[in-house]
Amino acid sequence: MRFRRRKTRPFGIPAASILDEPPLVRRRRGIYLLPNLFTLGNLFAGFFAIVQAMNQQFELAAIAIFAALVLDGMDGRVARLTNTQSAFGEQFDSLADMTSFGVAPALVMYEWALQDLGRWGWAGAFVYCAGAALRLARFNANLGVVDKRFFQGLPSPAAAALIAGFVWLAVDNKFPIRDAWLPWVAFLLTVYAGFTMVSSAPFYSGKSFQLGRSVPFWVMVVAIAVIFVVSSDPPIALFTLFCCYAFSGYVYWAWRHYRGDKSAVKPTAPGKPVGESATPE
Repeated sequence: MRFRRRKTRPFGIPAASILDEPPLVRRRRGIYLLPNLFTLGNLFAGFFAIVQAMNQQFELAAIAIFAALVLDGMDGRVARLTNTQSAFGEQFDSLADMTSFGVAPALVMYEWALQDLGRWGWAGAFVYCAGAALRLARFNANLGVVDKRFFQGLPSPAAAALIAGFVWLAVDNKFPIRDAWLPWVAFLLTVYAGFTMVSSAPFYSGKSFQLGRSVPFWVMVVAIAVIFVVSSDPPIALFTLFCCYAFSGYVYWAWRHYRGDKSAVKPTAPGKPVGESATPE
């Protein structure tokens, strides 16, 4: 004769409650489609810019980088509005940004003007590419942004827009690319963008501006004026806009230093978890 062993149950819990428990359902892992589609579009625009630069279509390459900038600005906002943020989306966005705002602008500038400088040309392109990689790594590690109104260093999308805007401006106005001065101007601009990305200069982030709140009437008038200026001559307007932004961080840093104020960005305190500021905002 065999005796069947009874299944033990926790003390104090009736057997009926154990039998009534529903079986565990394993959740299927997946990704959110909507925000990652914008990130995928960002990646495609960067890849398209590289291909067009190889085909000597530099105007299309510059426009593709600006398209990547627009798509990059939308994926995060869409994820926050639809509550679809994820760790996968953050990593995917960083890899797409490295392609569109790190590799693509460096290769476009090299194919357009820097290759005439020999080793100086590819060295300048590498400085920009390495600066973009370091900038994205520092941003992901969150090493130093105390005031979220400011970025630590020039953001990689703005640096890419500065490079693409210069290429678009020169091609649209038929600058003499074979003149000796133009490749060196392109070299200095590329190196400046690369080193400014890894600097500690504070650049306004725009995160404090909320689209859902009410604004004075004159803001709409300014928006209409900006749209008119950009649409009248996009290469000149965009390059001028991003030139002003690329130098604004150093101007603001010098102004705060003159007033004796503390820097808007500084390293976080040891022991703080990622994403937590060293000082309250």
